[in-house]
Amino acid sequence: MRNLGRELGFSAIGVAQLDLSAAEARFKSWLGQGLHGSIHYLAKHGAKRFVPQLLVPGTLSVICARLEYLPEPLAKMRQALENPNLAYISRYALGRDYHKVVKKKLLSLARKIDALVGPFGYRVFCDSAPVLEKPLATQAGLGFYGKHTNLIAFKAGSFCFLGEIYTDLLLPPDAPVAKSYCGSCSACMQACPTGAIVSPFKLDARRCISYLTIELPGPIPEELRPLIGNRVFGCDDCQLVCPWNRKAALTHERDFLPRYGLDQAELVELFAWSEEEFLAKTEGSPLRRLGYLRWLRNLAVALGNAPTSPAVIAALQARLHHPAELVREHVAWALARHLTPRQHRAYHPIPPPKVN
Repeated sequence: MRNLGRELGFSAIGVAQLDLSAAEARFKSWLGQGLHGSIHYLAKHGAKRFVPQLLVPGTLSVICARLEYLPEPLAKMRQALENPNLAYISRYALGRDYHKVVKKKLLSLARKIDALVGPFGYRVFCDSAPVLEKPLATQAGLGFYGKHTNLIAFKAGSFCFLGEIYTDLLLPPDAPVAKSYCGSCSACMQACPTGAIVSPFKLDARRCISYLTIELPGPIPEELRPLIGNRVFGCDDCQLVCPWNRKAALTHERDFLPRYGLDQAELVELFAWSEEEFLAKTEGSPLRRLGYLRWLRNLAVALGNAPTSPAVIAALQARLHHPAELVREHVAWALARHLTPRQHRAYHPIPPPKVN
């Protein structure tokens, strides 16, 4: 099975034990504290998330797979992040939608197993159902749980996708990775721009830049906007500083390589995209789920954090009267970061009082 997985490009394959009671307790405690914010679907589906047999009746084993996605060395990522005129997009989202890539490979793996052992029942998942992917992956021996809440593989680091095959085959489970190997390191906690890693192994999603720029449907809290910098879709900071990623494995999957130059795109350039351009250039990409209005919202915040220049001010002025309040409000905030109050009023005048 592992050889079949490697033939398909997976870096690791393992079989997980099905007892998720410890992970269930941690997950429910996290939900109970409201740390999931507005990601309401995490509180749905009852016990299906914790009992694989309830999600897929007849499940006897879960085959877990890991696939690296990092498209470039860490130094190049840092260069993009440190250039405030560039739009920083989390590196997992630069290429083709990973859901499709990983699930296609899992289906191929299942068919190869089927050819060897005969017909069997299965369903494949990749971040697409109530599945506790990281706890299952640790139980399958694919890595350990890091303080930043990402899975860390001993040799490959944490820039990886996970996928699962729920099957009615009874397979011997692999030895789990029962503990974390972060030691006394707290680099990820210190590096988080918004302080979202509130304690080891606990993330407050409401402060996480990935949540704020991807999951949050409405306005980004004003006090957090300056901390977002030029990050317009997700954030990689906690992984960039992790010692386990010093030799992070680069991807061999061409589908994960950057499209449309998005690894080096300028904020002003992306903010000028029409909705048609956004839809065309994000087709088949994780960016598409953001939607055009939140794309503009995020870019407006990043432009508000960019160095003041005629190009930045002109770009924001062009969107100041956008039909959507979500966009207008963030653009007005961004312009106020670059203009004096008098200049700002000239572009965003206070409406005259109503006359009865």
